[in-house]
Amino acid sequence: MILYQCKLTLHDNVFFATREMGILYKTEKYLHNWALSFALFETEYIPKAYRLKGINAQKPSYLDPTQEQNLLHLNKAGIYVFPALPLIWSYQVNIFKAAQVAYYGKSVQFGGDGAKRNYPINYGRAKELAVGSQYKTYIVSRESIKIPRWIRLGKWAAKVRVEATEIIDLKERSGQYITKHPLNPLDLPISSRLLLYNRIVMRPVSLVSQAQLFGNYWQLPDKTCLPVGVFSGASTVIIAS
Repeated sequence: MILYQCKLTLHDNVFFATREMGILYKTEKYLHNWALSFALFETEYIPKAYRLKGINAQKPSYLDPTQEQNLLHLNKAGIYVFPALPLIWSYQVNIFKAAQVAYYGKSVQFGGDGAKRNYPINYGRAKELAVGSQYKTYIVSRESIKIPRWIRLGKWAAKVRVEATEIIDLKERSGQYITKHPLNPLDLPISSRLLLYNRIVMRPVSLVSQAQLFGNYWQLPDKTCLPVGVFSGASTVIIAS
């Protein structure tokens, strides 16, 4: 197995509606590994659907083998992307105005009764990860792969720079360990036991940080520990042969 360390630098604001609190839409400071997987390997390994319609347009396809676009393609290729840990991050709050639509709310001049104010009712605030924020993540691959230098991430398709280096001095160990790098609990193999952790509430799957685990793991030169045997949906799916 080959392990790459990747440094991500935001060249645009990155926005995900992680939490919706009234008119405030907040982006979590961590980057989810499933979103990164699509951003890094869509088209090259994960087919990009030309058109979606009907129920398929609204149904998540992350681990659905019946859908053309899913993460199971990376499992077949022996590729796994870890969530990204924030190194340097900051936020920018932007105000946006939505269109006047019947299901959201109408101002007085459009026939509504509850918007008798001197400012538009259809607006919100997006708390976005700001330009210059930096992240660290890891990619596991069965063989040497080409990692793109630039990717698009988030609802605004923000531009992100990727700098990847291969980790040479990698030691595999077994036992109880603590990792400071965020993990996706659904991607942990059944041979790993998650003992203690802090929960990071995110969609579509909550991540964990400061986790204490038992099982096989890699120890990196900087003493970072990462679980061995991870793949997308490891606790719920079986790798297709």
